[in-house]
Amino acid sequence: MNTQTEAFLNDKNLAKDNADWAEVGKSHPHESAILHVLGEARYTDDIPEVQGTLHAALGLSSKAHANIVSMNFDAVKSARGVVAVYTAKDIPGTNDCGPIIHDDPILSEGLVEYVGQPIFIVVADTHDNARRAVRKAEIVYEELAAILTPQEAKKAQSFVLPPMRLQRGDAQAAFERSPRRVKGELYVGGQEQFYLEGQISYAIPKEDRGMLVLCSTQHPSEMQHVVAHALGVHSHNIVVECRRMGGGFGGKESQSALWAAAAAISAVHLKRPVKLRADRDDDMMVTGKRHCFHYDYEVGYDDEGRIIAARVEMVSRAGFSADLSAPVATRAVCHFDNTYYLGDVDIRAMCGKTNTQSNTAFRGFGGPQGAIAIEYIVDNIARDLNKDALEIRKINFYGRNDEEGRNVTQYGQKVVDNVIHELVAELETSSEYQQRRADIKAFNASSPVLKKGLALTPVKFGIAFNVTHLNQAGALVHIYTDGSVLVNHGGCEMGQGVNTKVCQVVAHELGLNLDKVRATATDTSKVANTSATAASTGADLNGKAAQNAAHTLRQRLAEFAVKTYGGELADIRFAAGLVSVNGLDIPFEALVQKAYLARVQLWSDGFYATPGLHWDPKTMSGNPFSYYAYGASVSEVIVDTLTGEWKLLRADGLYDAGNSLNPAIDIGQVEGAFIQGMGWLTTEELWWNKGGKLMTHAPSTYKIPAISDCPEDFRVSLFKNRNVQDSIHRSKAVGEPPLLLPFSVFFAIRDAIASVADYRYNPPLNAPATSEAILSAINGVAAMAAAS
Repeated sequence: MNTQTEAFLNDKNLAKDNADWAEVGKSHPHESAILHVLGEARYTDDIPEVQGTLHAALGLSSKAHANIVSMNFDAVKSARGVVAVYTAKDIPGTNDCGPIIHDDPILSEGLVEYVGQPIFIVVADTHDNARRAVRKAEIVYEELAAILTPQEAKKAQSFVLPPMRLQRGDAQAAFERSPRRVKGELYVGGQEQFYLEGQISYAIPKEDRGMLVLCSTQHPSEMQHVVAHALGVHSHNIVVECRRMGGGFGGKESQSALWAAAAAISAVHLKRPVKLRADRDDDMMVTGKRHCFHYDYEVGYDDEGRIIAARVEMVSRAGFSADLSAPVATRAVCHFDNTYYLGDVDIRAMCGKTNTQSNTAFRGFGGPQGAIAIEYIVDNIARDLNKDALEIRKINFYGRNDEEGRNVTQYGQKVVDNVIHELVAELETSSEYQQRRADIKAFNASSPVLKKGLALTPVKFGIAFNVTHLNQAGALVHIYTDGSVLVNHGGCEMGQGVNTKVCQVVAHELGLNLDKVRATATDTSKVANTSATAASTGADLNGKAAQNAAHTLRQRLAEFAVKTYGGELADIRFAAGLVSVNGLDIPFEALVQKAYLARVQLWSDGFYATPGLHWDPKTMSGNPFSYYAYGASVSEVIVDTLTGEWKLLRADGLYDAGNSLNPAIDIGQVEGAFIQGMGWLTTEELWWNKGGKLMTHAPSTYKIPAISDCPEDFRVSLFKNRNVQDSIHRSKAVGEPPLLLPFSVFFAIRDAIASVADYRYNPPLNAPATSEAILSAINGVAAMAAAS
């Protein structure tokens, strides 16, 4: 490579190119926004059906743990419109859809392990006929004892994976020198992903054992692998495509595989297209949720509230199979510190095997479950010392740079670019936290029934997949002779704007306006071996891969321009649809047309692998994250102490998106994550009856936040920062970290409850803090006060 080309490839030179012009960093609307509003955005169920399409439904177990003694499908087969019934013996290849460990059958082979486990497939001429027919099966069970809670799983030593343990220092010795201790337990419930578009797959047979699977999924490559294994064919026989999802939130990372496989199995037998769309009830009964966690904790601290030693045992409800429980637990262990330096720790995590749906990924992926435990502990310490929790949080923050050695996590990664001090200070001022704290105490003193609460909570969240090899991405960029550009990458659009951001990156790289660049459906035949769109890495990985491809094209066009018009390669500028070369401003499309005639390649692939990552699962140590995103929020609530009802009055959020690629989309993601996380901690309660049946399996029984639950005063801003790591345009991820911001809502509610007894006692409040749970905690605090 000559020196001119090296200069051209230099990032500083690119920044100079676009000093007064840019397509990144702007608040462009979502690329499908108009289609969404007009109802023209096409989801999997909107795709016109191929002639001869049939519809499938799954027959589900009615028992939590049982052997199947017999199955009679006579009434099913004679039902209206039924074409076929398939069981495990009809699967041509491997009966498995587990993403890591092969312990998750597509269809039960005789043992059912939760209410809702698929046993058979019915294929009929219509969706309704298939659904009605599955209910006619006669199945005889031999029931077995069932385990339903993480506490029961721990007692029975029932785990889907071996327990994990991370130790640093000597926790026992640290406890012995701690002047004070606090210990207790906490339960935090799970959460249904409740994507607006349910699970759906549409399998269309192709020639020579081929299969096209149109699937609402966050992981097309995994769907390709699962379907190939289920059909007993090579991956190259299967093409999986996803243009967009109507929400995913982790629920379509691994668990879309069951639906893709079932549709494909039916289609390959019948040699006809088969669509499998889950109704909401079936979706919620079959699929896994966010893991609920039970914690036993103990922390030693000094008279100032500085944490000296910490011990915690976390047990999750994994469900009947491993699914993604191992990496979820790993991330929970790695996020137990949140924003706090913990010197001597003993952290244990267990994935309890229960006879319930196999729990899976959910926005935050264990990070929220890890971090909320330490926040609960800090909240307890503050009340025990009669101090403001914000004061305790500040003195426990990670240090700046190498301040007193307090900038290394419990798993050994150094925390660089720690901006939590500055970010919290800015939010404390902008939210008028101190004045409102005083005002609220005055209000509570004169209000016997209605009580207000206030809390400020911080966030530090690591960005990258726990599993190092998943941190890679590919992309294809095509320039057409009219100057328009088509991008294909491995990320999946689920409303979060990854296509918009990737198109912005490509447009910026080629000096084009955004309307000249378009993204196509994610397709395993275009970019192979992709990672899931998860772990907040969608824009980071795919943006870098697309930038790499676009940069190659830019270099080719620049070299051609110099050859055609003269000048120096280092002096060429691509901006605002023009290519400036040797004193001339050539329209981009004109240069492209000339390049085509000169047989210059006008398409390129791109690739990116995140550098510097490593992780040892045996020692639970390493450098698992590329960087950290930070944030903080302040919430003010009012609670009716007679009913337990509450309302969020105001929320202030400040989030570190680095050098944001698209501020409007990022702010929208922060707002959405805040409300979704608030739902997890307050209203969204999953409840199984004694027989192991999930009773909250529809909107009528499962309460997600509505518009009326959003605060009338909702202030969200982006913290001015620039990623120290070489992320895409020095931006930071915004998918998962903001879900931890509504911790402040939970602790504001706890603050309001504590005011019932003049803030002297720690309210026994678990999550979700439903009105019933709030009322119970109020009664608990009142009882403590009366007993003293």
